[in-house]
Amino acid sequence: MKLWEKGTPLNRQIEEFTVGKDRELDLLLAPYDVLGSLAHIKMLTSIGLLTEKEHQALSAALKVIYQEQIRTGNFVIEPGVEDVHSQIELMLTGKLGDVGKKIHSGRSRNDQVLLDLKLYIRDQIKEIVLLTKNFFDTLVSLSEQHKEVLLPGYTHLQVAMPSSFGLWFGAYAEGLVDDLYLVRAGWSIANQNPLGSAAGYGSSFPLDRTMTTQLLGFDSLNYNVVYAQMGRGKTERSVAFGLASLAGTLAKMAMDICLYNSQNFGFISFPDELTTGSSIMPHKKNPDVFELIRAKTNQLQALPFEISAIMANLPSGYHRDLQIVKESFLPAFEDLKRCLQICDYALQQVQVNDSILKDERYAYIFSVENVNAEVLKGMPFRDAYQKVGREIADGSYAPPKSVHHIHEGSIGNLCNDKIVEKMEKILAEMNFQKMDTALQKLLQ
Repeated sequence: MKLWEKGTPLNRQIEEFTVGKDRELDLLLAPYDVLGSLAHIKMLTSIGLLTEKEHQALSAALKVIYQEQIRTGNFVIEPGVEDVHSQIELMLTGKLGDVGKKIHSGRSRNDQVLLDLKLYIRDQIKEIVLLTKNFFDTLVSLSEQHKEVLLPGYTHLQVAMPSSFGLWFGAYAEGLVDDLYLVRAGWSIANQNPLGSAAGYGSSFPLDRTMTTQLLGFDSLNYNVVYAQMGRGKTERSVAFGLASLAGTLAKMAMDICLYNSQNFGFISFPDELTTGSSIMPHKKNPDVFELIRAKTNQLQALPFEISAIMANLPSGYHRDLQIVKESFLPAFEDLKRCLQICDYALQQVQVNDSILKDERYAYIFSVENVNAEVLKGMPFRDAYQKVGREIADGSYAPPKSVHHIHEGSIGNLCNDKIVEKMEKILAEMNFQKMDTALQKLLQ
């Protein structure tokens, strides 16, 4: 069954090529297709295109599909059925007859898939954000727990100045907040209702687009029907930049962990059950989980550029090219969620070396403290710099092996409470409750 079929059979090779992975990926969109349809038929009833009796029958049947087939994992797109939209309409028609055929009035597959994608994106962003918040809480907790433990800071991969585990864990926590600013931008773009734009040029039916916007818990709608279609691909790319930013933070941290866990550094370690071994070297404890996180998140960082390349020379209006975006975009959420979950799980069991700077190789790391001590006594900074430099050169340098940083965000004043406030503010701005309440009401 094809919603566009007019009696002429499509060449089988053409059909297989054009459908691609759509039937497989559309299973992810099935619950959202039902939710969108529930809102759409309620609106159609309000403008007189469905009777209340027809609405009740369609609504009940859609809820059965949602609860008894989709939520239980029993929903399938049957052989010969093109996509999720066709499958659901086929099921309704099989159960209700001609009433099932009325569900498509006033919409196109174009705005139908746009809506499904936006509903899916909103749901996935919520899950990503909540997992990010869990990981953030772990990092802040570790920062506070190990705030007194010093470790070397590096520039150019050369030992530079004293840092601390409080700073290191806290830095990645604050980094997650900045990542969520980009995720929030993607959320804001996705949280606009495209339903009613039809094929991109509107409908002669008196559709109430504000009504479906409210029913689905959107913040606003894409008012211009042409732009609603132009948002396909652009929405995915905008969201992908947020996902890529989160992925970049995880990738950098994974690289740090791989270095810090090695014998040459020895800053951290993990329980044996979190590492893997070698088939011929019995001493090996490999951080495979973080190497895989590094690879997966580096792959995710390419996603917005892949989407941009697909969209690069498309004019306005719908084009089948956009189908290909789904193949990389939809699975990206699950990949990032798994990376967030496993990184959080592993770091909750990290073991920190609390005596790193006792090693004499790090003696010069305190040279800036010596310089600053001379400046506090009244010596000009440049003279103090030269003095300590000479002491290092002639072997008379004596490191203090302590630091006294108290300004905001430094070793002695981490400002984790302020970073937590930033996280709480951005979570409140996304207001997931509005979306959840609207969708729960639709399903009642």
